[in-house]
Amino acid sequence: MEKNYIESNPAVMMGKPVIAGTRITVELVLEKLAAGESVEQILDAHPRLTREAVSAALLSWS
Repeated sequence: MEKNYIESNPAVMMGKPVIAGTRITVELVLEKLAAGESVEQILDAHPRLTREAVSAALLSWS
């Protein structure tokens, strides 16, 4: 069974795609990566994130 790491709910962050179970937007993750932060730095800054969730955010953009 495949886990859904990305969800969108009009009641959470104005409906923007977020990492499931958090208020961390896909947009924020992508912006941090584009600014040169490493996955490890993002995971350290947001302990509720997983490496798989960051990968899902990248895949959702393509």
